[in-house]
Amino acid sequence: QVQVAESGGGLVQAGGSLRLSCKLSGNILRINMVGWFRQAPGQRRESVASIIAGTRKQYADSVKGRFSISRDSAKNTVYLEMNMLKPEDTAVYYCAAGVTLREDQSVWGQGTQVTVSS
Repeated sequence: QVQVAESGGGLVQAGGSLRLSCKLSGNILRINMVGWFRQAPGQRRESVASIIAGTRKQYADSVKGRFSISRDSAKNTVYLEMNMLKPEDTAVYYCAAGVTLREDQSVWGQGTQVTVSS
C-alpha cells in the first residue's frame, strides 16, 4: 500500500510563491508516476504537473515557466514549486502517485487549498 500526504497550501498574493509537498510512504517501490492535479470550484479537475520514473517531467501549458516539479528520493517527497502565482491558480491541489496516474491505478491525497488573492 502507498500513502500520499500533501502539505504547503495557503493564501498568497498574486505574483507570490508557494511550495507544495507530497510525502510518499508505504510500498513506494511500486510508484512510477507522481502528479499534481488541481480543482477549482465548479471546474473539472486538471493535471498540473507530473514526474515519471523520477526524471521525466510534464507540465500543463497554463503553468509552464512558472511551476516546477521535483522529487527528493532521500525524503520520499515530491515538490511543486509555484512561482508568479495568479488568481486563476486558486484551487485545491491534489497529489497522486502510482504505476500510472489513472484513478484506478494510483493513490490520491486529501488535497491542500491554494488561494491566490489579486
